[in-house]
Amino acid sequence: MIRTLAAAAATALASLLALAPATAQTFPTRPVTLVVPFAAGGSTDLVGRLIAERMSAELGQPVVVENKGGAGGNLGAAQVAKAAPDGYTILMGTVATHALNPAIYKKMPYDPVTSFAPISLLAVVPNVLVVNPEFPAKTTEELIVLLKKEPGKYSYASSGNGTPLHLSGELFKSMAGVDMQHIPYQGAGPALVDVLSGQVPIMFDNLPSSSSHIKSGKLRALGVTTTEKASSFPDVPTIAEAVPGYETYTWNALFAPAGTPPEVIATLNAAANKALADPKVQARLADFSAKPVGSTPEQLGEHVKKEIAKWAPIVKQSGAQID
Repeated sequence: MIRTLAAAAATALASLLALAPATAQTFPTRPVTLVVPFAAGGSTDLVGRLIAERMSAELGQPVVVENKGGAGGNLGAAQVAKAAPDGYTILMGTVATHALNPAIYKKMPYDPVTSFAPISLLAVVPNVLVVNPEFPAKTTEELIVLLKKEPGKYSYASSGNGTPLHLSGELFKSMAGVDMQHIPYQGAGPALVDVLSGQVPIMFDNLPSSSSHIKSGKLRALGVTTTEKASSFPDVPTIAEAVPGYETYTWNALFAPAGTPPEVIATLNAAANKALADPKVQARLADFSAKPVGSTPEQLGEHVKKEIAKWAPIVKQSGAQID
């Protein structure tokens, strides 16, 4: 699926670039604000700042990152949804803001489909299934056998209820037909500490945050959650090799408020896809195991709908709910 989006985006880019010069005379004439709905320093912020810098060069105007965290990304996303539909305020959306939160929160300040105009999918960041090196399972297949032999005995850690990492675990349980207890933490950092110490044996984590521990041998990586191996860890198999069809990842994408003119969307899309095609940007994304993807606005719109349909039953099964 990721490869298909990238190929189609490359084909569409030529026509979008043809539109961009005409619209560039009127847009943008002043700085563009990119709202990142999470705190500075995380993978979403890193991708956002990298893309913003390169887009600034393409647009001829600064793209200024504004971090507005809170409510799992809902506060920042709502700010953009309510902004003027002129292209000067855009969102760094994620699987959380556009697929998970609508299923988790009983009341949403925006609609993930109708409140936004899709611009482009940007990048995907794999998650990874890791265990403490003292844990007996050395492969995903061995883990499944162990969990089926003693259902409910073992626990897995995550960054919190309803987070992508928690739901990666729930999807694994469902598709592999196994049972293990979920232990939520206040963030991936504290969860990782307990897995490193052996208090909890298993964890689904963002690959960038676990990578140094995997390299040092303090964690054992059983599998990445994407259907393709991570370029930064080519020897780590995919979970899908043991559980066919399994796939989760954290994705980043650009959105504008609904009603933003198509020519403005085309200009932003062209700038984003040109940024992703820059070898320096690709190399930097690879440093933290993110994969550039790119897409047309239409492809991103379909991607969001598919992600909502995919995650809604998983969230319901997990019982994750926030008032």
